[in-house]
Amino acid sequence: MENLTSLIPSTEWLLNFALTYGGKLVLVVVTLIVGYWLIGRLVRMMKRIFEKREFDKTLQTFLVQLVGITLKVLLAISVVTMIGVQMTSFIALLGAAGVAFGMALSGTLQNFAGGVMLLILKPFKVDDYIEAQGFAGTVMEIQIFHTVLNTPDKKRIIIPNGGLSAGSMINYSAEPIRRVNWDFAVAYSEDIDKVKQTVIDVVSADERVLKDPVPFVAVASLGDSSVNLTVRAWVNSPDYWSVFFKMNEAVKNEFDAKGISIPFPQQDVHLFQQK
Repeated sequence: MENLTSLIPSTEWLLNFALTYGGKLVLVVVTLIVGYWLIGRLVRMMKRIFEKREFDKTLQTFLVQLVGITLKVLLAISVVTMIGVQMTSFIALLGAAGVAFGMALSGTLQNFAGGVMLLILKPFKVDDYIEAQGFAGTVMEIQIFHTVLNTPDKKRIIIPNGGLSAGSMINYSAEPIRRVNWDFAVAYSEDIDKVKQTVIDVVSADERVLKDPVPFVAVASLGDSSVNLTVRAWVNSPDYWSVFFKMNEAVKNEFDAKGISIPFPQQDVHLFQQK
């Protein structure tokens, strides 16, 4: 019991500790609270300024997060200094910790470098529709360590910036216009010139289809049970899918109206009887 009692700090020791370090502890707590509050205010103000001035959406999230993290690190250094830790010792400790963290978080640092490269090279921007790393979707945010995509069926995909910046990707929104391709099959008994003109008329009737380059229709192949035609037309990129689906329906309706048949797969079977 006597040994246990000796371990309990005396009232005088507690009083001396409070007088010596109490003020510093209170100042440290106040600094942390006020510092975090000011950083939050600054970050929110940056967001409002960016939105008001219609700043590049691709840079907004990245810069806001970078400024927030930098300010929090500076706040932590200030607090450590206030406690009484010598800056030379702290810098040496920080350097050693940096090496250890760098080795442990090499993937994270690679993602950060990848994010910087994405912002410099700009292979895509916010609101672009891209396909990369086996995923496809609309770019919602380019953050410090990863990029956020939204798929057409409203799934959120998080892709690390390291692999995204170093790998192959397809940007479907990079060009203002895109080519739409269709394949239609008709019976061998049909008049090919009539079929081609029918398809051209249907495609050209849609105002979203561009007149230049002109739509193109040609026989692609002679199949087992049908003549296969390929159709190509150019549209503005935002109209791609709506024109693609609408044209399938419009061509089918026009074929029905003109009696142009779309054959089912069929085979002729010949039976030979041996005597």
